[in-house]
Amino acid sequence: MNLYFFSGLGADKTVFQFLDLDFCNPVYVDWITPYKNETLEAYALRLKLEYNIPDDAFIAGLSFGGMLAAEIAKAYPSLHAILISSAKTKDEFPPFYKMGRYVSLHNWTTAKLQRWFMLNIKKLFGLKTPAYINVYEELIKNSDTEFNKWAVTALLRWKNTTIPQNIVHVHGTHDRILPYKYVKCHYTIKQGGHLMVMEQAATMSKMLKDIIDQKVLTDSALSSSASQSAHQYPA
Repeated sequence: MNLYFFSGLGADKTVFQFLDLDFCNPVYVDWITPYKNETLEAYALRLKLEYNIPDDAFIAGLSFGGMLAAEIAKAYPSLHAILISSAKTKDEFPPFYKMGRYVSLHNWTTAKLQRWFMLNIKKLFGLKTPAYINVYEELIKNSDTEFNKWAVTALLRWKNTTIPQNIVHVHGTHDRILPYKYVKCHYTIKQGGHLMVMEQAATMSKMLKDIIDQKVLTDSALSSSASQSAHQYPA
């Protein structure tokens, strides 16, 4: 079974390299060039079409990628989306993000300054292991700063308030980029930081497998049953 992965802002598929994905066939979705002033939702749907992602596919989105996954899930109810260290709606952003809507400093900074800033806030991403810190630093050094400018603008202008039923949200208690207290998730990872796909890779791998196995079994049961009941995921 294919599991489509959307990485976070400034990242690529290397953030998922520490996951044990023997239970699926991982398909890593690379960013395509956004149109000028393209909204996050329009970009998400264009990305789905570009990669021919089936309407009933399983997708997993990290951070910014999770927001894209939420928009795709909203448009395709038969699809299954797993959000990791992300937000389902604009209401799960911390209050200080709202300032960015009015003070667009990211649009006026140079590529060099962007990278310097991201390298100097790496502690906020919850990375402690030197190997993972090295991966983060390489990602930032090689990131597409023009894409990042568009993505930050699209993120700050995101107006979604709808939570689709076909979403499962996984979040860490120690996330300092999208703080845990502002989100309502289905699965909690204790002491998980924003990049827990690396620092807590073993736990994340098991959780992804359990979510997918549970969803497949649930869908199978529902398809053979005349009565349907809501499936609750433990936090």
